[in-house]
Amino acid sequence: MGYTGFLLVIATGFMVILISTALDFLWVQVLPVRTFYYLLRAPGVVIHECAHMIGCLLTGATIHNVVFFSKDGGSVTHSPPVIPVIGNVIISTAPLFCIPLVLSLCTWLFSHYLGCSFPILPLTLNSTGTIIALSGGILGTFTQNLQVRFNPWFLLYLYLVLSLILSAAPSMQDTKNAATGCCILAITGILILWSRIPWAVTILTEITRILGMGFVLGLGFGLIALVLSSPLLLVCTCRHIP
Repeated sequence: MGYTGFLLVIATGFMVILISTALDFLWVQVLPVRTFYYLLRAPGVVIHECAHMIGCLLTGATIHNVVFFSKDGGSVTHSPPVIPVIGNVIISTAPLFCIPLVLSLCTWLFSHYLGCSFPILPLTLNSTGTIIALSGGILGTFTQNLQVRFNPWFLLYLYLVLSLILSAAPSMQDTKNAATGCCILAITGILILWSRIPWAVTILTEITRILGMGFVLGLGFGLIALVLSSPLLLVCTCRHIP
């Protein structure tokens, strides 16, 4: 793995965060009743906070309090993690990795037990062809389940996708907690690649491959959520036209 592949994985993670943040802002602006927004976000918020809890368990942080629903959103209060630096990164960014895995599990369940049809999406973005394949797979998902053979369960699937993607991005507090650690890890990765130490590069390559798969899945589902939300752009535009 070279610098380009490493930086591409990081860029894909940022794209997932940007899509999630933009969609969340968009839905906040469009839904006039706050209760509707909470209902839309509910599944995603639960998974988001559960991901933080898993991060706490993995890093040795003691969980003090968990809030799933409040006017300020969910939260997990915990002690400092036992693992220094990287512990806060794992806890703060856990939803970014867990939510794509949950969405993949949902996709498998809806495919095997509820009759939904899903084209195979690429697990890496390393060429123009894979980007085209990702876009084609997303369009094929809508075509197969809404046009070729309408499946009402697919509407529930779309709700879950939208809810989970809206909650994928780290909160502002999560970002603050993880910012320094993420920068250190990114610099460390670049230094490992520069050093060309075989065993270190091998470990970094495997970790990056796993993270990259999660990010690409998150990006694919994020694009699906973006397609679902695209009509809202017109609504927002019309609202701001005097």
